[in-house]
Amino acid sequence: MNEKACGKVFVFGKNVDTDQIYPGIYVEATEMEEIKKHALAGSSIPDLVDRFTSGDIIVAETNFGCGSSREHAVMTLKGIGAGAVLAESFGRIFYRNAINLGVPAITCKGIAALFKTGDEAEINFANGTIVNLTTGATAKAEPISDYMKNILESDGIKPMIRAQLGKA
Repeated sequence: MNEKACGKVFVFGKNVDTDQIYPGIYVEATEMEEIKKHALAGSSIPDLVDRFTSGDIIVAETNFGCGSSREHAVMTLKGIGAGAVLAESFGRIFYRNAINLGVPAITCKGIAALFKTGDEAEINFANGTIVNLTTGATAKAEPISDYMKNILESDGIKPMIRAQLGKA
């Protein structure tokens, strides 16, 4: 994980569930090239994949990633290269899946009100500062534990454990 993420923002509302992030009809896909084609295909921005550039940032209101425990929901965001997912709150299982797969999931109260789709954002992971580069608005994210930072810096929990065991 880099110290900062910078990219175009795509804003979503409340209760974006895992079926919106990765519709269940695609769950049998096993290869990342196929999985990433369906990122947020069931959401309010169904053509996100066509508009998304690696490093871009997802911003949402409350309860992003609620619903099933399907890892595909995070895998598809990792596959398209999401720089981070910022939300006012996350579904518990989605949040841990994101961290465990190396996708920064950052909680920040009121974050959705600071952005509109198309704005540019910069996130400083070290100090938790989020800046809307389009408007100049700023916010402060909730801190991430050192353990979670270590997982993210390792690009996921499996690579972190492999490195700790000397099997990288």
